[in-house]
Amino acid sequence: MGPLVVAGVSVEKRNLSRLRRVGVRDSKLLSPKARCQLFGKIVDLAEHICIFKSDCNEVDNYVHSNMLNKLEAKAMAAVIDSIYAVRVYVDACDVNSTRYRDCVECHLAVGPKPRIFSLHHCDRTSIVVSAASIVAKVIRDGEIQKLRLLHKDIGSGYPCDKKTMRFIAQWISNHHDVPPFVRKTWKPVKVILENQRRGVPLGEVGREKVSLAVTRTVGSMN
Repeated sequence: MGPLVVAGVSVEKRNLSRLRRVGVRDSKLLSPKARCQLFGKIVDLAEHICIFKSDCNEVDNYVHSNMLNKLEAKAMAAVIDSIYAVRVYVDACDVNSTRYRDCVECHLAVGPKPRIFSLHHCDRTSIVVSAASIVAKVIRDGEIQKLRLLHKDIGSGYPCDKKTMRFIAQWISNHHDVPPFVRKTWKPVKVILENQRRGVPLGEVGREKVSLAVTRTVGSMN
């Protein structure tokens, strides 16, 4: 539910220890309140911050073409071009991290290019990517809050939330279509559509095992 968010944070090398001291770490290990508190501190310490958002229609178009990794690589390249860094760390979404690095590099603007390190679980191992993951999560949470103000009980927007799954199922039942702010190619949505086709009661929706959504991040050191 909501947009795909890619965040990039550029930090001077001398400020990396300060990020650690204020408590920056992988956003998934922090509460929403803690992320919001750290957001302002990251803004104070960062040289540059860039946010890239892709709406549901764009994500669906790339998924239909089996090119979601390409969309994320293009988004990361756009972010990298905006944060003016010489060393960049990206959270690789391809099982082949080297291939993903090459994909990101081919979408960078013409001119001097930074050295890119493409790593799996980089939001856990790189403090600057942890900072970017916090920024991305806070921005995404803000987007979900905007939807919540319009549509009330939508839950967190993630597949592990039964309230979110029930909201989507009820919307599809009432409107005979997926909400415009929800990805039609999202696996839980496909499960709901199939359940409704089979006549499965709404109370049963959400019990299937589904994959968790991911927010991608980019970090850099100048």
